[in-house]
Amino acid sequence: MDILTSEFFQRALIGGLLIGVTAPLLGLFLVLRRLSMIGDTLAHVSIAGVALGFLIGVYPIAVGLVFALAASFAIEKLRKAYKTYAELSIAIIMSGGVALASLLFTLGKGFNMTVTSYMFGSIYTLNDTDLFVIGVVTAVVLILLRLHVKELFLLTFDEEAAAVNGLPVRYYNLMMSVLTALVISASIKIVGALLVSALLTIPAACSLVAARSFRQSVFTVVIVAEAAVIAGLLIAGVWNLAPGGTIVLLLIVILLLLLVGRVRFRIRG
Repeated sequence: MDILTSEFFQRALIGGLLIGVTAPLLGLFLVLRRLSMIGDTLAHVSIAGVALGFLIGVYPIAVGLVFALAASFAIEKLRKAYKTYAELSIAIIMSGGVALASLLFTLGKGFNMTVTSYMFGSIYTLNDTDLFVIGVVTAVVLILLRLHVKELFLLTFDEEAAAVNGLPVRYYNLMMSVLTALVISASIKIVGALLVSALLTIPAACSLVAARSFRQSVFTVVIVAEAAVIAGLLIAGVWNLAPGGTIVLLLIVILLLLLVGRVRFRIRG
């Protein structure tokens, strides 16, 4: 297990553990509000930003973050325009993100392989700047969630009641979109844009199976995500596998085990 003493693996572990806290926590709120696809949308838009960053010679994750933030504002604007068909906003922004990314790929053929690493993840290439960005994002997300957990809880389970009680629903909706954009932009180098939504949704799916209260769900999503990150990195490091894909597959295995366990429990009961 010499890999445990390697500097690149230690950076990967730190980055993975940080995202393993923030992504599933935000994902829990998104899943409960039936907005799980927003992760895929912002991830695809982030890739367009990453491609532009390589094209103009600017830190790719920073440009991806700007793109994701812009997309989060646009989604909220379109959700207001299509109140009855709110999911249209997600589909529209995703289409635009994919189209823009493909256009930028054709303009910068020399960096296509580098951008591809952001699509599938390259956690072993995390540098000190990446860890700093991820650390700042983690701190911001955890502080805001802790300060506004009661308001977000009410918004998640009854948005109309929250509005009636005077809660600034628009502000909190926008805050959640911005936080999601931050986490996704920080995550794409870890698990990749194509897999980042798994960190948002699969731990939440596990909590829906195993937890009996919202408080239990909060602990469940973090435990599941962190277990998958640690085990996935170790397995990928020892057997030379893709770390992002390994983490996601482990999340799916955990979910399947929980589903099988629930079925057996019901049969015995």
